[in-house]
Amino acid sequence: MSGAAGHALAIRGLTKRYGAFTAVDDVSLDVAQGQFLTLLGPSGSGKTTILMAVAGFVEPTAGAVLLDGRDITPLPPERREFGMVFQGYALFPHMSVAENVGFPLRVRGQSRADRDAKVRAALDLVQLEKFADRLPRQLSGGQQQRVALARALVFDPTLLLLDEPLSALDKKLRAELQEELKALHRRIGRTFVNVTHDQEEALSLSDTIAILNHGKLVQVGGPTALYERPRTRFVADFLGKSNFLEGTVRESTLDGFALEAGGARLQVKLTAPAFPPPGGSVVLLSLRPEKLALLAEGETADNMVEGTIRAWSYLGAGFSLVVATEHLGEIRAVLPAWKAAIAPAEGLRLRLGWAADAAVPVEEDAPPGDTT
Repeated sequence: MSGAAGHALAIRGLTKRYGAFTAVDDVSLDVAQGQFLTLLGPSGSGKTTILMAVAGFVEPTAGAVLLDGRDITPLPPERREFGMVFQGYALFPHMSVAENVGFPLRVRGQSRADRDAKVRAALDLVQLEKFADRLPRQLSGGQQQRVALARALVFDPTLLLLDEPLSALDKKLRAELQEELKALHRRIGRTFVNVTHDQEEALSLSDTIAILNHGKLVQVGGPTALYERPRTRFVADFLGKSNFLEGTVRESTLDGFALEAGGARLQVKLTAPAFPPPGGSVVLLSLRPEKLALLAEGETADNMVEGTIRAWSYLGAGFSLVVATEHLGEIRAVLPAWKAAIAPAEGLRLRLGWAADAAVPVEEDAPPGDTT
């Protein structure tokens, strides 16, 4: 690997239609040099279509793809010099690991000596130098994925594109390879564009996440910002779990407001710069389950609710509770399991509380096809 700096990618007004169906709807996005960007969304959200348009395998109906400010939309895939890692690895079963990794160099007409040196370097990068002579079927799924990564990097690509590269692996191995992929990105400093529908993977790997739904770009930002300050109900619900509390603003202050929701009065403090909504307006709040706490007798919090455990499950690190309340309906809470103050049981009464800055206002989502 040359260690060259990553390249900047820009997507401008990208649209792809298949007859009357719009797969990607006017998406614009910037990916800075050396950034790890993940396109995240449910099936059919348009994320893979965008990646294929960047790679050159899909011709946009409208819009452009720019690399370092240069329009590459007309270029065929082979002239874009992008590395690509597919979900199913796409390794040649009759070729050894070294032959698979060296294949992009062979089709480019590089000499045997140059190929051998670059293949050794690529295999060393993914810690597979001892497996050079093995066939793909003699490797584990994780090792095959590393071979695919080495093959995508061996010819010094301008960009690395990843199409759900970890989805075929079991959960434990997927977590391990997430760490390795993140470390690899830091070492080589290239620009990575990743596609996934796995929220945990996106949060773990990415510098920036672009969330898509129904072909539209819904929100872009860093993992922490998106998780803590989702803009819409969809983002809050798709990126993790959330309780949604709707009510009417009864009183506004300089940094927050009081909300009447189902007969309960809730205090909301705005942590991001924003104008409190006017009195009488209807507001939807997103409240993450892990931000609720179990209150002991006599303990208070900015917001408190009593309820009965309707269902619960053990998650290892915590208990997930569904609590039926009188005013707010069902509330989901995740409480630490280590030295828990209660033994969860259906029908158990308890009190939950949360801070005024724990819940954030979110917008309702526009219906599919709405361009307003």
